[in-house]
Amino acid sequence: MQHQQVTLILIIDDTPANLDVIYDTLNDAGYEVAIANSGERAFKQMQFQLPDLILLDVMMPVMDGFEVCRRLKTEPSTKEIPVIFMTALSDTESKTKGFDLGAVDYITKPFQEAEVVARIKTHLQLRYLTKNLEQQVTQRTGELVETLQELQSSHMQLIQNEKMSALGNLVAGIAHEINNPIGFVHGNVNHVEGYTKDLLNLMKLYQQRFPQPGEDIEAEIEAIDLEYLQEDLPKLINSTQEGIKRIRNISTSLRTFSRADSEYPTEFNIHEGLDSTILILKHRLKADENRPAIEVVYNYGNIPQVECYAGQLNQVFMNLLANAIDALEESNRGKSFEQVQANPNLITITTELSQDNQSVLIRIKDNGIGMSDEVKDKAFEHLFTTKGVGKGTGLGLAIARQIIVDKHHGSIDINSSYGEGTEFVITIPIRAKL
Repeated sequence: MQHQQVTLILIIDDTPANLDVIYDTLNDAGYEVAIANSGERAFKQMQFQLPDLILLDVMMPVMDGFEVCRRLKTEPSTKEIPVIFMTALSDTESKTKGFDLGAVDYITKPFQEAEVVARIKTHLQLRYLTKNLEQQVTQRTGELVETLQELQSSHMQLIQNEKMSALGNLVAGIAHEINNPIGFVHGNVNHVEGYTKDLLNLMKLYQQRFPQPGEDIEAEIEAIDLEYLQEDLPKLINSTQEGIKRIRNISTSLRTFSRADSEYPTEFNIHEGLDSTILILKHRLKADENRPAIEVVYNYGNIPQVECYAGQLNQVFMNLLANAIDALEESNRGKSFEQVQANPNLITITTELSQDNQSVLIRIKDNGIGMSDEVKDKAFEHLFTTKGVGKGTGLGLAIARQIIVDKHHGSIDINSSYGEGTEFVITIPIRAKL
C-alpha cells in the first residue's frame, strides 16, 4: 500500500480451516488481520476498531453474510467499508444479490491465495484513492497520479520484460517504508503493554475494594463485557508484538534480497541471499487444500563470501526457486492430497566449494515433474516457455543465464530427466573477473 497507516482486514467466517488459510495468506502479504466466526462477534469487535476491508462468508448460521452486509451498509460508521463476499455459491442470482447489498467484489471458493491478495489490494487502493481525493484534492492528486504511473510502468515492465527485473526495486522500497513506522509502533507498543498492566491491576484493586460499585457502573461493565476485555487485551498486545517482530524480520530479508548493485562487484553472503529469497516465496511453500507444505532442505557448506552483483544474483535465485515451485505444482496436478503427502514436495538447496577452491557451487533441486531432453535443450533460449499463456514470459532462464555467464563469468547447468525432478547447478567464481 502507498499509505503508511496500518491496514486492518476483518475476516468473518464460521469455518476454522478457512480462517486459518486466509489469516496466514494476508499476514504474509503484510496486512493486520482480525477474525470473527459470526456476524454477531464481528459487530461486537467493530465497536472497538473499524477495519479497512471485510472478507465476508455467505453461508453462516443465525446471521448469514447477506444479512451482515445489509446491516453494515445501513450503519453510518461501517457503510463505506469495502465488503468482499467469499462463498461456494457461484450462481448469478447470489452474486447479484451480494452486489445489490453493496459488496464490492465476490470471490468463489475454492479460491486462489494470490487472487485474494490481488483483489484486496485493488479495493484497498480504490478506497484510499477515493477518501484522499475527497479530503486533499490539490495536495494529493499529483502524488496519486505519479503513483499510478509508477504502478502502471512496473506492471508493463513485469509483463513485457521480466518480472524479476522490477522486484528488487519494489521490495527495496517496501523495506524502506516499513522501517520508520514499524520502529515507531515497536517503541510505543512496549509502553502500551506496561500502561495496560498498570490499568488492569488498578481496576482489580477497585473491584476488590468496591465489590458493589452501583447500578450504573455495573451496567457499563456488562455493556463493555469487562471480563472479556481484561482477558483479551493482553492477548491482543502480545499478538501485536509478535506481528511487529515478524514484520521486522521480513524487512531485514527484503533489504538483503533487494541490495542495490554498485558499479563494481561487492562481497556477498550467498546464504543470506538464498534465505531472503525463500522468505519472500514462503507464501507459496505453505500447505493448502490441495497439498501439504513444500519442504525446503538446506545443505549449506562452509563457503566464503563471493564478489558479485548481489541484486542480480538474488534475481536468479528467485527465478530458479519460483520455477521449482511451479514444477512441483505441475507434478501435483491430478493427484489427491494423500498422494502428494505420500511423496512430499521437496526443494533441496546445496552450497559447496568447487574442487579447485576457486568457485562456489549452488545447487537448487526439486523432485517435481522434470524436463524432457527437448525442453532441457531449449530451456535457456530467449522466449522459450512451457507454461501456459499469461503464466510465463520465456525470459526468466535466459536472463538467469546472462547474469551468471556474461555478468559473473560463471556457469549454469541443468540436470534433469522427465519424471525425476530438476537440478540447476550454478558456479560462481569467488573473486570477480573484471
